[in-house]
Amino acid sequence: MQSFPLSFAMFILRKSSSTLSLMTKIVHHILINYGYVSGLTNNVADLILSNHNMKNILFLFLITACLSVKATEIKPDFIVSANGSGNFKTVQEAINAVPDFRNKITVIFIKKGVYKEKLVLAASKKNVKFIGEDLKETILTYDDYNQKKNIFGEEKGTSGSSSFYIYGEGFSAENITFENSSGPVGQAVAVWAGGDKLIFNNCRFLGFQDTLYTYGANNRQYYYNCYIEGTVDFIFGASTAWFESCTIFCKKAGYITAASTADTTKFGYVFNKCKITGDAPESSFYLGRPWRPFAKVAYLNCELPELINPLGWNNWGKESNEKTTYYAEYKSTGNGADANKRVSWSHQLSENDYNTYTLENVFQGWIPTQK
Repeated sequence: MQSFPLSFAMFILRKSSSTLSLMTKIVHHILINYGYVSGLTNNVADLILSNHNMKNILFLFLITACLSVKATEIKPDFIVSANGSGNFKTVQEAINAVPDFRNKITVIFIKKGVYKEKLVLAASKKNVKFIGEDLKETILTYDDYNQKKNIFGEEKGTSGSSSFYIYGEGFSAENITFENSSGPVGQAVAVWAGGDKLIFNNCRFLGFQDTLYTYGANNRQYYYNCYIEGTVDFIFGASTAWFESCTIFCKKAGYITAASTADTTKFGYVFNKCKITGDAPESSFYLGRPWRPFAKVAYLNCELPELINPLGWNNWGKESNEKTTYYAEYKSTGNGADANKRVSWSHQLSENDYNTYTLENVFQGWIPTQK
């Protein structure tokens, strides 16, 4: 099947009338999850969209076409199975088998099982795609943590604690659970997301402190329909990351984000239509605190429960951070969403400000797509 660009789909989303709003959401979901198509220019799109009936026909065609290429129907290049029924028994063996700097997508299908491996996807392993057989039963895990000793008797540190290191550009994953199983022992990273143009679709990130490390100021990452849990600073780092329709689970007490956004980066973390939940006590969690002075985080149309502290944001003990960070919300809902109680140095976005938060703007022209 020939493919359409997601940028064209996003163009449709911007141009469509309100009567097609539900259809556009469905098409957006399908295009993100199942594929995309290429070849239509904005001029052609304008011509098609000028006719209401043609718009309906086009949307129906897109839905039908995209449903025909479900990710689970993609033929994998390698199959990983712990019982030996695939090409490899371990995930790292499959990664190692990917040709260096391959321009095409290499699909690795991972069957159900708990794979206890400390994984590294090198920068030379580009465009690798993981597909899990089952979200909750395909688990990639390890148990290193900050104070755990290496073979020289030295502490591994936060960076050395990760269960999975991702450096390769264009990596994507779906239906996978990523875990650091060391428990509440301090910093313990489940995923070091250190590559550009990363996409995670329907994945889980399990841990306590420092669960997800979005590493690298020049990296762009997209998380769709994911579950991320933790305690202190459990989403942290310098990357530009967009979290769409994700569930953020807060355990015990702490801070959801600890962004270290570069001063030259316009956007940092964007949470759009996410649900914040958890078993933490009332007012025990902040939306974020700045790991570095120019941290940037925005919550757009998110559901915030009573476990969110009314102040919303924390300055990490440095009043100077209040002048350099950019913390914002737009139409937060729920018992933890009272804008009148937020710290004075945070922002409630205007409609015009909110409209600048598009995938194209945030990712500087890159539109994430599932391939």
